[in-house]
Amino acid sequence: MKKMLFVTDLYYPAKGRNYYEEDLYLTSQLREDFDLIICHPEDIESFEDVVDLIVFRNAGPVANFKEKYQAFRKRIVDKQLNTYNSFNGKADMNGKEYLLELTNVNFPVIPTIDSVENVKFLPEVEHFIVKPKDGADSIGMKRITKEELPNEIDNEQHSILVQPFIPFEYEVSFYFIDKDYQYALYAPDKDKRWELKEYTPTEQDLSFAQKFINWNNIDYGIQRVDACRTPSGELLLVELEDLNPYLSLLELSPKTRAEFIQNMKESLINALSLNYLG
Repeated sequence: MKKMLFVTDLYYPAKGRNYYEEDLYLTSQLREDFDLIICHPEDIESFEDVVDLIVFRNAGPVANFKEKYQAFRKRIVDKQLNTYNSFNGKADMNGKEYLLELTNVNFPVIPTIDSVENVKFLPEVEHFIVKPKDGADSIGMKRITKEELPNEIDNEQHSILVQPFIPFEYEVSFYFIDKDYQYALYAPDKDKRWELKEYTPTEQDLSFAQKFINWNNIDYGIQRVDACRTPSGELLLVELEDLNPYLSLLELSPKTRAEFIQNMKESLINALSLNYLG
């Protein structure tokens, strides 16, 4: 039986979510097929050499342990550590810089800039959202007026992202294993982001989400495409979580949850086999 290091911060105080509930359920399912070690994200180095695969799950914002995270990323390359997700993504695992790139290539994303001189490229709105490039879980995010922008933008280090505040009908998330769609959830009440219900996507919705999965092109792992539905019916990307997306597994129907667990197990086996062959 292959040995896995399951990385999680069980008691990180995430807004509207209990990491321990999801990860204790997930590990209870994975232990049927794999030999598991559970550890805190700051303790990875103590165990990484005795496992076949490192599964990076609900670890909380990596900005909270930035130096250890960067050291871990370096060891992945230096020691050829096998990880799940694979760390060759272009999205949240590297911060929020990708939102600028996607804006510049005209992907359906909330327009994003990081300098004062580019404010003119944003839509004319009364309010803006500013957030740090290395942020997560809404840490450091603020809603401000146009007059406040010059004092909020970091025009030297370009460490702050600016987006127009866009009214939306609801947020919806699409979940993928590798490049395969699994399920979707949405928040009917836009003021309650984590009170989710299952969502049946249209073909157009799936095409929207798949476009970002194909762009990111990680080798294997779980990704969540977060989007908002505008009043005109358009979907715009909020973020592409390719590091350790919260899965809301316990909000799913038993059938959908069981299918996801089985597909994840098959993906993990594939990740292990690719490493063995490599």
